[in-house]
Amino acid sequence: MAQSSNQLTINGFLIRLGFALLLVLLSYNPSQYCYYDWLVKSFQSFNVLVIPAGIILVIGWTIYIRATLLSLGLWGLILSFALFGSLIWVLIDWEILELNNISLLSWFIEIIISLILAIGMSWSHIRRKMSGQIDVEHESE
Repeated sequence: MAQSSNQLTINGFLIRLGFALLLVLLSYNPSQYCYYDWLVKSFQSFNVLVIPAGIILVIGWTIYIRATLLSLGLWGLILSFALFGSLIWVLIDWEILELNNISLLSWFIEIIISLILAIGMSWSHIRRKMSGQIDVEHESE
């Protein structure tokens, strides 16, 4: 049995990260080219395409959030947000990021959310590589 298809590669992680970035940035970003702004503008002149686009985004979020919650768990998510939040704090303390630059801070936060989602999608592979343990989802019928 070939196990190479089940192993995480850097390309596999980058693909997961790319889709996570796409999902997060299409949903909302400070540039005003996102679903959120499109939805707000559609209240003035309704565009029916807003509905299937929103459903597609919800499907994407459901896939990523469910996989991340199952893989990292609540404690893992708390630790991930604590780690990345503290890194933002360090960047602010070192005056690399400024609190009054909301747009840049928003971009950083969106990248962090994307990283956490990509790590969550990849964590089972990483854990298996580090410990040899395989995650199995239990389904009760």
